[in-house]
Amino acid sequence: MILKDRVAIVTGAGSGIGQGGARIMAREGAHVVVVDMNPARAGETVALITGEGGSAEALALDVTDDAALEAGIASVLARYGRIDILHNHAGAQVAGDLEQVAVEGFDKSWALNVRAHFMAARLVMPAMKAAGKGVILNTSSSSGVLYDREMIAYTTSKHAVIAMTRQMAGDYAKFGVRVNALCPGWVDTPFNQPFIAQMGGRHAIEAYVADKVPLGRWAAVEEIAEPILFLVSDRSSYMTGQILVVDGGETIV
Repeated sequence: MILKDRVAIVTGAGSGIGQGGARIMAREGAHVVVVDMNPARAGETVALITGEGGSAEALALDVTDDAALEAGIASVLARYGRIDILHNHAGAQVAGDLEQVAVEGFDKSWALNVRAHFMAARLVMPAMKAAGKGVILNTSSSSGVLYDREMIAYTTSKHAVIAMTRQMAGDYAKFGVRVNALCPGWVDTPFNQPFIAQMGGRHAIEAYVADKVPLGRWAAVEEIAEPILFLVSDRSSYMTGQILVVDGGETIV
């Protein structure tokens, strides 16, 4: 088990990629704190993990609520004395171009996709510095490295995550803390509903994926969980400030 006895916090772990990452970390021996604003979804992920023989607990909170986030992370530190891994995954997809997107949607995208990552990293960093080690993984997107039509709020936020990741990595490498970003492409989860609706439904999105992705298909959650495990484990021990794109080849065309 390559994560044996490590303590990991995964935000947005109640479904989709976040859930897949939490499960694979637990299978590799980590105790996973499953963070989701929906208590039922957090509980479902914990039940899956414990059913597979892993160790996990639910922490239901809104990561855009600074006070709740600070209290939640403090509670983890109080119980375990350390946080070895933080995977900032919670995010939202907000559709619309410059003129169409609601201003409050743009603000929501920034608050959840960027600022919440910033705050969680800020809150765990003192403990990681004191330990002389730690891993932070920020979820960006293939939309963080390419143009994504009529998705200005989402694309802006995901580009910002990459810049923030590189800045954190450069500033904190001297303390033994590694910071990288994951850029998933098309993964078949409910997260994509805003873009599917914008595109005109499931048939339209299937045609889009088949045309734009060289591998010609969506990724399964499990195909993103493996890169997550690589980035949060010692398998990537000499890797920091890097952006791992897992997109079926979309960004090369």
